[in-house]
Amino acid sequence: MRRRLVISYLLLMVLVLIALETPLAVTLATRETDRVRADRLADATRFASLAGPALRGGTPGPLDNELRSYDDLYGIGAAVVDRDRRTVAASESWRSVPGSHEALDTALSGQQASGPESVWPWIDGPIVVAVPINDGGEVLGAVVITTPADPVRRAVTVWWLALAGTGLLAVLACVLTAFGLAGWVLRPVTELDAVTHEIAEGDRGARVQHRLGPPELRRLATSFNHMADVVSDVMDRQRAFVAHASHQLRNPLTALRLRVEELGPSLTDADGRAEHQLALEETDRLALVLDALLTLARAERRENQRVTVDAAAVAASRVAAWEPLARHRRITLRLVAEDAPAYARTVPTAIDQALDALIDNAVKFSDAGGEVTVTVRHHDDGTALEVRDTGPGMTASQLGQATERFWRAPEVQNIDGAGLGLTIVAVLVDASDGRLTMRGGEPRGLVAGLWFPAPDDPAAAAAPGDPASGAPASGAPDRGDPGPPARADVSTARGAEADAPTVAGIPSARRPPQPPQPPQPPHSARPARAVER
Repeated sequence: MRRRLVISYLLLMVLVLIALETPLAVTLATRETDRVRADRLADATRFASLAGPALRGGTPGPLDNELRSYDDLYGIGAAVVDRDRRTVAASESWRSVPGSHEALDTALSGQQASGPESVWPWIDGPIVVAVPINDGGEVLGAVVITTPADPVRRAVTVWWLALAGTGLLAVLACVLTAFGLAGWVLRPVTELDAVTHEIAEGDRGARVQHRLGPPELRRLATSFNHMADVVSDVMDRQRAFVAHASHQLRNPLTALRLRVEELGPSLTDADGRAEHQLALEETDRLALVLDALLTLARAERRENQRVTVDAAAVAASRVAAWEPLARHRRITLRLVAEDAPAYARTVPTAIDQALDALIDNAVKFSDAGGEVTVTVRHHDDGTALEVRDTGPGMTASQLGQATERFWRAPEVQNIDGAGLGLTIVAVLVDASDGRLTMRGGEPRGLVAGLWFPAPDDPAAAAAPGDPASGAPASGAPDRGDPGPPARADVSTARGAEADAPTVAGIPSARRPPQPPQPPQPPHSARPARAVER
């Protein structure tokens, strides 16, 4: 936009210069030509006064000496002719040139003649002046003078070059002024654009300086800052409400579950015990939903803080933690990674929680004898992680809706889960400036991919700290996370219950794998795939 403004200012300046300097250039050329023509006409008039007696008496008299002296002094050729066009006297440098015959005809008709009207730098012809010789109203002959136009052309050229130089300096001054003016006008717009991108990337504290630019843009900056404050306050209140509500509901929910459990021994009939088991399962599902909401609220509050982690070490830790559950379900869980570290720049625990969610889904919904592969590799100036399973996969429409909050496919509504797992993964990946992709596997299954940018200085990634845990390398606390919930579980990434020994918000590399507990299938559950993918 600045370039367009400068171009518009420059175009206007060039048009003004053309409108002013073109008439001035023409005037200078005409003035210089008129000056020379006036001098030659005066000389020709003097020669005409001397040539009158010579033409009447038939002898040149002193005319030859005058013409010769004039030629020697100025280098200008002149000639005197009679009415029959016979040359009576001429200087040595006199030559008939184009235009002299027309000028002579005009002079013999009793009028002065001179040409051209203006001398231009690209015209080579001389200046021709002719004056009639009169005697008592009778034209006896004419005086013709031809003047080289080179000095006039040089003078006109010098004037034009001076005008061009002045115009160039004016254009340069206009460009410098235009850049300054455009910068002053557009500085608030440029800053507004930069702050908008910063806010979109998660820095909700970014604001525009409201003392720059024209008054209209200052008011716009003030209005934008007010809008950003209001939106940030609303988002903070909303997230705080979700987090507080999720946390405060845990205690009454725990008390409710204890009271429901105490009712178990008093139930004697089979139908009562079945309904009692369903009530316990519903309380567990509600606890999972609260944990997922609390985890999501904390994930969305992580702003701009980045830590360097070794994605390969994190993946090895998570595969080791989930391997007992996979073995219990007769599923092969393996890791494919290089021996060298694969450093990534993410928000704290992003890779831990994302892998927990994806591996949980892959293990939970793969059939016995299936295979789940976790791959870590360098890709596209960053680190890519991939979780591939051999389960039933998802349709194209389900893949498009998988990260929506609380969305689950109709055929898996009776499977435990909150529908927030992949939403949490998407928030963490987006906060880390990464990418989350999902596609169908060949010949079946699902391939979930994560990509995180590499740190600017890989050598600094080996600084003191626990890179695999996602903790800041400098040892600084994670101020974006107020602390782990009592029993938050990221396995809700597919809406599934927490079969793996994971606690969201706690560095995964420091959580030792625990022996799995036999799963308790929900009442009337049928084999299906949760769609929180």
